[in-house]
Amino acid sequence: MDIKAGLLKGDKRAAARLITLAENGDEEAVRIIRECYHLTGKARIIGITGPPGAGKSTVTDRLAKLLRMQDKKVSIIAVDPTSPFTGGAILGDRVRMNDLSTDPGVFIRSMGTRGALGGLSKAAHDAVRILDIFGSDYIFIETVGVGQSEVDIVKLADTVVMVMVPGLGDDIQAIKAGIMEIGDVFSVNKSDREGAERTAVELEMMLDFNKSSDFRPEVINIVARDNQNVDKLLEAIEKHWEYLCTKSNYQDRKRNSIHTEIISLINQYIITSIQKNNHSNLIQSMVEKVLKKELDPYSAAIEILQSVPIITTVQHDN
Repeated sequence: MDIKAGLLKGDKRAAARLITLAENGDEEAVRIIRECYHLTGKARIIGITGPPGAGKSTVTDRLAKLLRMQDKKVSIIAVDPTSPFTGGAILGDRVRMNDLSTDPGVFIRSMGTRGALGGLSKAAHDAVRILDIFGSDYIFIETVGVGQSEVDIVKLADTVVMVMVPGLGDDIQAIKAGIMEIGDVFSVNKSDREGAERTAVELEMMLDFNKSSDFRPEVINIVARDNQNVDKLLEAIEKHWEYLCTKSNYQDRKRNSIHTEIISLINQYIITSIQKNNHSNLIQSMVEKVLKKELDPYSAAIEILQSVPIITTVQHDN
């Protein structure tokens, strides 16, 4: 299979294969993304985050269906916890989106976190690039739901939808953890439950205290299971996009995202260089010296880095 040609033609199999290569750290994936990078930047990236049990998968499913009614090409990345045995995603949100999976205009991929903190898979950035090249109009990233560490989504998404739910006590925990600053749109799902209005009012009150931006996120009460007010949630997402475009915030957000990604890639290259050059003996030697107080950890780290020929291990095709 010519993966690059297939990707450019919108072949789902090519996109799936390339994402798998990216997850496995294959250099072929990097090469194709680099060659096609000039085609990126057209897809809208929507992050769906929130505490476990909030119904993020259902919200994503309903939003995707609304966009398909507008003939938009939709891709969904469902980031799940990683199996300790296979390295794959445990939950596999595709099983909860069976009817979408047969839609030719929808691409769904479950990805394991593979030890990544912040709720995102290590290969999530690559997957977004691939699906952008693939021709997606909208790319949804549904994160694991790991509480206050789930902040990396801000660095990747254009719009972050924070899905809350009454009755779990997570609204107050979210406020304490500073997650209130993550959301561009807030959704109180399962609003047919007792306490939904109180949760919405608490969110509104906390948003009133946040004066760091001239954009005030909307709080939408929905019942995603019954498709209630999901259209209003999509309208709120579109309003945030209009704000980004008119206030020039979009370029600032993208600039910060690119900065973060470059730093992340540098870190990955350093780790890869150490692994490829088999510095395990040197590292173990440093461990023993630090243990005997002959050396401090900071000096040990610097000595290891100075021994690694980082530049020579990074391929750069002209």
